[in-house]
Amino acid sequence: MEGGVGAYTFELAKALRDRGARVSVLTSVAASGGGEEGISAHPVVERWRPAIWRSVPELAREIGADWIHVQYQTAAFGMNPAINFGPQRWRRATGNRIGLAWTYHDLLVPYLFPKAGDRLRRWVTERPLHAADLTIVTNQADYMALAPKVDDRRERLVNIPIGSNITGVELTPEERAARRASLGYGPDDIVLAYFGFLNRSKGGLTLIRAVQRLAQERDAIRLLMIGERVGASDPTNYAYLQEVESLIRELGLGERVRWTGRLSDEEVATALNACDILLMPYEDGASLRRGTLMAGLANGCAIVTTTPQTPTPELVDERDLMYAAPGNDKALATVTNRLLSLPALAAKLRRNARERSRLFSWEGIAGRHLAEYGKLKIEDWSAGSREERKLKIED
Repeated sequence: MEGGVGAYTFELAKALRDRGARVSVLTSVAASGGGEEGISAHPVVERWRPAIWRSVPELAREIGADWIHVQYQTAAFGMNPAINFGPQRWRRATGNRIGLAWTYHDLLVPYLFPKAGDRLRRWVTERPLHAADLTIVTNQADYMALAPKVDDRRERLVNIPIGSNITGVELTPEERAARRASLGYGPDDIVLAYFGFLNRSKGGLTLIRAVQRLAQERDAIRLLMIGERVGASDPTNYAYLQEVESLIRELGLGERVRWTGRLSDEEVATALNACDILLMPYEDGASLRRGTLMAGLANGCAIVTTTPQTPTPELVDERDLMYAAPGNDKALATVTNRLLSLPALAAKLRRNARERSRLFSWEGIAGRHLAEYGKLKIEDWSAGSREERKLKIED
């Protein structure tokens, strides 16, 4: 599926395969793309309804799976809460003989019905936490939010940051100039960039207002919007895109803003290398769960993003990137303008971004997953079955 979780699943599957695991992916009939050697794709789910309580364990038994692992985002799975009750139902269906893992890519509460309160929605969101054998979060903030709820099983809650779904490349000065020219930019243009689908959490309106402020001081300012405009999971994204496009027209920025449309991963990487500064003004602050931020690091971008809402010691202000206050276009423009005036600082950020991205390699992420799978102990398994699974994981 298009979007960050789909890309994450693809990269994780490849990395697990490369470490000797056998990987199958169950997904929607709407999924697209070709096959990948060593990974079995099953794009067969028409709707994520209660029927998955039966069909998922049936497929798991049919293919001899050791684990059922859900990559969960609230806006995915048709926003149907049936998926949230999956681990509990699958445990009964498998007799505890298949491990159940759940990765939270966000902790947003789902829409249930008009008068469902926040308490009920949060209860639905957290159901898998209490039923899964292994729960993974992708950032420290989510870990801190969930840890108090599983004091008795905290060892089965782990934080494994995501990697970049865009492989890092590094262009020569000549290649960079050629890529800029292919995008319609000359050597004197100041190319600010944004990467990823638009949605309200990513600060698109703040971005456009900040660009207007910068353009009032620097006529060479341009904004490159890299990639497709909206993803497949959240239907509210399209409404937000219309707000952003309306603001661009209202502020008279149409000639300064260029949309690339869909690009291959390699084209995205070279476009990131071609920009002067990458602006990622997340409304909820920068986070290691953001694949777009990881892509910017991997491709050596000078990044201006928003201050994390929880400690993120892996990324240091003015060493690896620069921070501005969330939801504040004036602050975003001020920090960006300062960085444009300090080319030596921008060069340092580019070097350090590539260095920091090595902390989040897919090989290491896959290794962490296999290590956590290997810790599973289920009393209902026979000792022989448990040892066979342990050997398979270790091999």
